[in-house]
Order: sequence, then structure tokens, then C-alpha cells
Amino acid sequence: MQIQTLYTHTAMNKTMQARKTLRSDAVEVIEACAGWNSRLASRRITQFLEKRMIGSGLTIAQFGLMAQIATASDDTLGALAERLGLDQSSLSRNLHALERDGFVERDLRKRAVWLTEKGARRLEGAMPVWRAAHAALAEVLEPELARQLAIASKALVG
Repeated sequence: MQIQTLYTHTAMNKTMQARKTLRSDAVEVIEACAGWNSRLASRRITQFLEKRMIGSGLTIAQFGLMAQIATASDDTLGALAERLGLDQSSLSRNLHALERDGFVERDLRKRAVWLTEKGARRLEGAMPVWRAAHAALAEVLEPELARQLAIASKALVG
């Protein structure tokens, strides 16, 4: 009887220990994983800014994409996709809604994109809303941290 009790106790401890090891490994992943933590931070920052961009009529993604188009000296789709870290099909999907709303035009023969007059006016009108949203973000989180991460991570895609 005593040997059976010892065996049961030892077997239970091994089972419990395996679960604890998996749990502790998972906690370590959540705390240390750069991929997970950068995605979590991105979602939180996006949600924070989205709430404050409502009055602009643009999402933060649309606003950023239109700003990238407005600043481009090279208006090709390939150059834009590279600056955004997107593949061509993802960029095309993102541009589709802006094109549908009349904010951008594309020339598929030249593989170029540009803001329309309507798009430039919308972007310009959204600037004060974005500045206020960004100022609110800066009270909680230094926006330069995100820029430093974006710059440093460029080396990952070489």
C-alpha cells in the first residue's frame, strides 16, 4: 500500500510539473517575445488613435497611407509598398478603398499612385485631428519609441 501511494504521488507530481513548465514557458514567451509584444503594442496604439481619428473621416491606416503617398518623390506602387513594408497585393487592397472613395488614383500601366484633389483636401483636413490624437498619445507613450522600432526593424528585412 505504501509503495502504491508513493508511486501515485510521484506520478501526480510529474504531471503537475509538466503543466507548470508549459505554463512558465508560455509566460516567458508572452513577456519576452518581440513579435508578440510589438503586435500587442501596435494594436493598442492603433485602437487609441482610431478612437481619436473618428472626426477625420479616415482610419489611422488610411491617414498614414495617404501621408505616405503625399510625401513620395517616387510615386510607383513598388516604392510605396517597400516604404510601407507591404507586399503588392496588401497594398492594392488598402488602396482600393481610397480609390473607391475618390482619394487616390492609380495608373496601372505606369504602376503609379497619387492623391486626388479630394484626397489632398481630406488629408489636410485630418491633420489637426491627427495632431490632437498624437498629442494625447504622447501624454501616455513617447511616440519616438515607435519610430525607433520602425527604423531599427528595417534591418530585419534588409
